[in-house]
Amino acid sequence: MIHIPVLQKEVLEYLVPEPNQNFIDCTIGQGGHALAILEKIAPYGKVLGIDFDSEILKCLKLRIKDLLEKRLILVCNNFANLKKIVKKYNFKKVQGILFDLGISSWHLEKSKRGFSFQKDEILDMRYQSTKEGLTAQKIVNDWPEKRLGKILKEYSEERFARRIAREIVKNRKIKPIKTTFQLIKIIKRAVLPRYGRERIHPATRTFQALRIAVNDELKNLEKALPQTLEILKPQGRLVIISFHSLEDRISKNFLRENSKKNLLKILTKKPIRPSKIEIEVNPRSRSAKLRAAIKK
Repeated sequence: MIHIPVLQKEVLEYLVPEPNQNFIDCTIGQGGHALAILEKIAPYGKVLGIDFDSEILKCLKLRIKDLLEKRLILVCNNFANLKKIVKKYNFKKVQGILFDLGISSWHLEKSKRGFSFQKDEILDMRYQSTKEGLTAQKIVNDWPEKRLGKILKEYSEERFARRIAREIVKNRKIKPIKTTFQLIKIIKRAVLPRYGRERIHPATRTFQALRIAVNDELKNLEKALPQTLEILKPQGRLVIISFHSLEDRISKNFLRENSKKNLLKILTKKPIRPSKIEIEVNPRSRSAKLRAAIKK
């Protein structure tokens, strides 16, 4: 599947990249936004591209030209460590920082880590796939029912969180839950036919909650955003694209709080949404919300 960067035109409009400026893409993924920025900041401008998945960075390196590599610094790390990364690579005079918080099409289509409910894969869901760390399989098989229900409720606002948690616990006593399709069957048993009128797949919210829990996504965002204020130059710009209400709430509150402190000027009174045309071309963009601010 071809990677289509979400809200690319709007990202460029709010970051306003100009020749020889430096930018950070905290979630570079397949590089769509970063490559568009690099075009605008030629001939000497640089992008520091961060991603927590070493495999996706390897794929990106194969795609980029040698000429571009001199201006694109790729770092495998968690954006929660933003200040440390910037210091390590001595990346200065940062004019803009981008967070595109959506899961990439590569993770859904090619990672084989159980991110998609359309493929029968092992329940992993780690962005950085190593031999260590929490997995979705461990959560569904080991966590107590109450804790399971709590993450489903808090991380995805799932209406049937308790019902799904109860069904998961009941089924894992019979047989360990190892694959995505096993989990989907359990979820469907728990919520259907009540989910019949919903427009989304009944497993959508559960998969979202598990992915957030496995990768500690919300805490990482809460850690990263304050660091941007120390890294950005005065008049530097911050753009955040979120894909669910929890991320958007964190982003919105961060911008509002720092606007009140007179540290930021908010550029988007309301979040920018994809056009109907973009949603038709790239249905995964439909839930995207872009917020932007400028450092005073």
